[in-house]
Amino acid sequence: MTLEWLGYLAATCTTLSFVPQAIKTIRSRDTHGISLWMYLIFTFGIVCWFGYGIFLNSWPMIVSNAITFLLATTILGLKLKYR
Repeated sequence: MTLEWLGYLAATCTTLSFVPQAIKTIRSRDTHGISLWMYLIFTFGIVCWFGYGIFLNSWPMIVSNAITFLLATTILGLKLKYR
């Protein structure tokens, strides 16, 4: 039995966890409490996980990291714009 469903569940949970922060940041434009370095390093890590997912041909990793990358770069972009 494959545990791929566990990968999809984990990917869904970790990706959805960024949605409230992205919505709050987009609406408020308040990025004061967000660490620039954390989001820079985190976004780089997401790119690495995405590449690793491609290497493994793991769709949960590929899809979730692509979506998380979009959310994280949105927050990062707002952090850079409104600092």
